Amino acid sequence: MSVIAYLKQQCGWSKGIREVLAKCGIEYEEKQIHIAENFEEMVEKTGQTMQPCVQLSENLMLVDVSGEELLEYLIENGYHSMETDLSIPLNAPCTEEEHRQQKRQFIPVRDTSFRGF
Repeated sequence: MSVIAYLKQQCGWSKGIREVLAKCGIEYEEKQIHIAENFEEMVEKTGQTMQPCVQLSENLMLVDVSGEELLEYLIENGYHSMETDLSIPLNAPCTEEEHRQQKRQFIPVRDTSFRGF
């Protein structure tokens, strides 16, 4: 299985994930969660809605992870530290402009609430 990264188009944390995967030479499939089926797939696999999420193997998913945390995990598990571009933060929130762009996107979420009345 290849690595899958569930990311937003414009997001500080997503940028950090992309940077780490690129600098470590890890090929991955990016699934953008503004696409409903990708979002639902991520939620189904993780049981939660926070991102970024990085699936490193069939049985291993890093959930709501920053680029900094991903890099730490990779180093602790045998990947050698690689220099990253310091102009790209690995653990940063979205900018105000990125938040405005995200508000323009609609992510339909399946209603799984209990209606017992």
